[in-house]
Amino acid sequence: MRSAECGVRSELRVSRRRFVRDLTAAGASLGAFTNLVGSAAFAQDKRPASRYVDMHTHLGTTWNTTQLLTATELLRWMDANDIVQAVVLPLVSPESSSYPITTDYVLEQTRPHRDRLIPFCSVDPRTSYNGGVKGLTAMLQKYIDAGAKGFGEHKPGVKFDDAGNFRLFEACQELGLPLLFHLDNQRNTDQPGLPGLEKSLKKFPELNLIGHGPGFWASIAGGLSQADLGGYPRGEVASGGALDRLMGAYPNLYCDLSAGSGSNAISRDPKFGPEFVKRRADRLMFGTDFLSPGQNVPQLEVFAKLDIPADVQAKVFRDNARKLLKLS
Repeated sequence: MRSAECGVRSELRVSRRRFVRDLTAAGASLGAFTNLVGSAAFAQDKRPASRYVDMHTHLGTTWNTTQLLTATELLRWMDANDIVQAVVLPLVSPESSSYPITTDYVLEQTRPHRDRLIPFCSVDPRTSYNGGVKGLTAMLQKYIDAGAKGFGEHKPGVKFDDAGNFRLFEACQELGLPLLFHLDNQRNTDQPGLPGLEKSLKKFPELNLIGHGPGFWASIAGGLSQADLGGYPRGEVASGGALDRLMGAYPNLYCDLSAGSGSNAISRDPKFGPEFVKRRADRLMFGTDFLSPGQNVPQLEVFAKLDIPADVQAKVFRDNARKLLKLS
């Protein structure tokens, strides 16, 4: 009886050990599976959308009529609109905004999000500095070392071919910084046909200049008056526009499709707009000029309706910006 009882107890002990071992193994497997599923779900939930790279946004308070835009709010808006990365531009010239948005502020605010928010740097051409172009280059190198991928938004109240601009252009060319500029009848001013811009493109052939603003995008059409460079011309695009001519002659000219000026240029003539986008697909870049919570962004609707091939969409919506800025 005792021997049989001992055998039963021994068998029970073995069964119990096996049960605990199997239960532990099963729990580990279940935990690993749960973690795997949870990680996959988290990755799927957090994975950024990838339809667009936005070449033109701002942080902070830009105008006295707009609200503060934080990095968190910008990222939330990007996620809601299929924007995987966005360039964030400072505004340092007095003509550029109601409140200055410094390069240091942009670098600080984007630092935790550099995989998605791409900082640029800016210096007004009228800034006091010593050492000429060499001194300016040393200033910009500090911003590059801190993460800046380009220069802009360049928006000073000077002529486009101003001597101060030329010093900036020379420094940016030397450092390989693409320069995003605003052009109208108040900032980086020029004449119909954009002779000042052409002079700059010719003088600095290794500098990639990215155009934006009413005066720039009005120049998609020919036959302009000086007043047209300060507004949003409507209707059919007249032949002889400076943009087509300059893009054909100068491979260092790119276009930022942001703001009302960019969306108007592409949508004003339903026949011309899609053909221009297809013709210049290698150097056009999607942008919004998003700068305030709740802002209306016409580009999202314009490009959703635009009849262009998938390969053109890929270039304009994201690939050109990634290539130009060497983004991963």
